[in-house]
Amino acid sequence: MIILLFVNVFRTVRGIQHMEDMRQQQELERKQKQTEEMTLQMMRTLAATIEGKDRNNCGHSIRVAEYAALIGKRLGLSSEEIENLKDCAYLHDIGAIGIPDQILSKPGRLSEEEYALIKQHTLIGAHILKDITLVPHLVEVTKSHHERYDGTGYPEGLSGAAIPLYARIVAVADSFDAMHSRRIYRNALSEDQIRKEFSESAGKQFDPRISAILLDLMDKGHLEDVIGKYKEMENSLYMDSNHTINKFISDVFTTIKSQEDITSYDFLTGLPLRTLGEKQIACAVQDHSGCLAFVDMDNLKKINDVHGHKAGDRALMTLGKLLTRFASNGYACRLGGDEFLLFFPDITHEEASEHITQLFRQFHALTKDDAEIQYASLSAGLYMCSGNEPFPDCSSKADNALYYAKQNGKNQFSFYQPQIDHLSTSVSGAGNNLTQIAKSLQDSGSYMGALNLDYRDFARQYSYIHQLVIRNHCRCYLIMLTMESTGETSPSIEKAEQALLQMEEIIRKSIRKIDICTRYSSMQYLILLFQPLESAIPNIMDRIFMQYESFDCSKEFHPIYDYQAMSEEEHKKY
Repeated sequence: MIILLFVNVFRTVRGIQHMEDMRQQQELERKQKQTEEMTLQMMRTLAATIEGKDRNNCGHSIRVAEYAALIGKRLGLSSEEIENLKDCAYLHDIGAIGIPDQILSKPGRLSEEEYALIKQHTLIGAHILKDITLVPHLVEVTKSHHERYDGTGYPEGLSGAAIPLYARIVAVADSFDAMHSRRIYRNALSEDQIRKEFSESAGKQFDPRISAILLDLMDKGHLEDVIGKYKEMENSLYMDSNHTINKFISDVFTTIKSQEDITSYDFLTGLPLRTLGEKQIACAVQDHSGCLAFVDMDNLKKINDVHGHKAGDRALMTLGKLLTRFASNGYACRLGGDEFLLFFPDITHEEASEHITQLFRQFHALTKDDAEIQYASLSAGLYMCSGNEPFPDCSSKADNALYYAKQNGKNQFSFYQPQIDHLSTSVSGAGNNLTQIAKSLQDSGSYMGALNLDYRDFARQYSYIHQLVIRNHCRCYLIMLTMESTGETSPSIEKAEQALLQMEEIIRKSIRKIDICTRYSSMQYLILLFQPLESAIPNIMDRIFMQYESFDCSKEFHPIYDYQAMSEEEHKKY
C-alpha cells in the first residue's frame, strides 16, 4: 500500500514537472516569437527610414510588396503565402544600410568599384536577416532579387527555376516600381516605355510568366490602384508601425547621418570634403575624358579680415551652392579654405570654357550687390583629361594652370598648356607687368568699412602707424570700448557674445575705411582712428552708441569708452 502511494506520488510529480516543462517551452516560444516580431517590425521601420532619406524612393518597399501580392494572387498563392511574400518584399533592400549615401544617391554614372559596392547590398541584407525564422523565404528573396532569368544577374548568377519563386516575383515588382518612379538621374518612364521594357526583357531579365502577369495587371489598371493608394505615404513611415520603434530608428539614423556629414561633407558648402571628393574625382578621371578644374576664391582672407568670418562664410556658401548646381552632371568638392576641385566628364574644350565662363558670371551676379562680399572673385585652372591619365598628373597640370591665372591678375581662368610649366622660372610675361601687379594688389585689397583684424595683426598695424605718427607728426587715437552689464546679476555668456558681435558690426560700418579695429577681450573692443579731429571723437562714439541702443541687447549691456592719443599721455574716459 505504501509502495503504491509512493508510485502515485512519483507519477503526479512527474506529470506536474512535465506540465511545467511544457509551459516553460511554450512561454519560451512565445517570447521568441514576440522578439522576432519586434525585430521584424524594427527591420520594416529601418527599411522605410532608409528609403525616407531619398524623397524619390520613399514608399518603394511598400509599393513593391503590394505589387508582389497582386502577382502572387494571380499565381495561386494562399493568403498566408501572400502575407509572407509581402514581408519579404518589405525588406528586400534592407542591405542598402551598408552602402554609403553618396553612392546610393549619386547622380552620375557609377564607376565599376561603386557598382561592385552597390551589388553587395544583397549579401549584406541576407546577413542582417539570417536569424529571422518567422518569415519563410526572407533571406532568399533579399539575396536573390537581382538574379536574372538568363543567369547574368548577381550575386550567384542563378537562372530560370533555380531562382526562388518569391525572388522572381519581387524582382518584377521591384523593377516596375523603379521604372515608374522618378530617380535623381532620370524621370519616370512612361507606361509605353515600361511595357516595352518588360516585353523585351521577358525570358532575359524576368521570368516570362511573371512578366506577362504584370503586363496584364497594368492593362487592367490594378497597379495604378496601388500607386494611388500609397501616394500619401511618401512623407511618413509605415502607417501601422509602432511609434516608439519609429522614433528610435529615426534617432539612430539622424545620428549616423550626422556623423557621415561631419566626416565626409563640408557643413558650410554642402560639398564633399577632400578625402571623399578627390577619391570620387580620381575614379571619374580614369573612366572619362573631360575637364578637371581647380577653382580658387580670390580675396577671401581680405573679406574675413575686413568684414569678419560671417561674411567670408557667406561667400563660401554662395559659391558652394553654385558649384553644386554646375556639377550636377559631374563632381565638385572643397579641398579646403578657398580651394575647390571640379570635374566635368565627357565635355569638349569649348563646352568647358562656356561652363567656367557661366560660373564666373553667375558668381559675380550673386555677389556684386553685397557690400561685404562684392570683391570676392574666382580664378581657375583647367586641364582637358584624355580618360587614361593618372589623376595626380591631371591634378598637377590643372594646378599649374590656376597658378598661371593667379599670376596674371586673378578673376580669370586658364587652360593648361605645356609652356605653363616653365613660366614660374621666366622673367618675362604679363605676370611681371608692374602696372598689372599694382592693379591686382589694389583689387585684392579693396574693402568697405573699417579694417577688422585679429589682435596680433592689429598690434603690428599699431606699431607701424605709431612710427608714422612720430615721423610725420600726425594724430591718431586709440579707443577702448567696454561693454558693462546693466543689472546686478551677470547675463549669460551667449547674451554677452551676442551684444559684442552686434557692437562689432556697428563699429565696423560706422568708422572710416582708413581706421582699424579688433576685439581685445570678451567684453572690450579696440579702435584706432587715423588723423581725426579730437573734437569729433565724442560724435563718432555717440553715433555708434545710438545705433546700438536700437537693439534688444542694449537693455543688458551699456557701452563706455576711453581714448588716448598715440603720441602723448593724454587719456580721457566717457
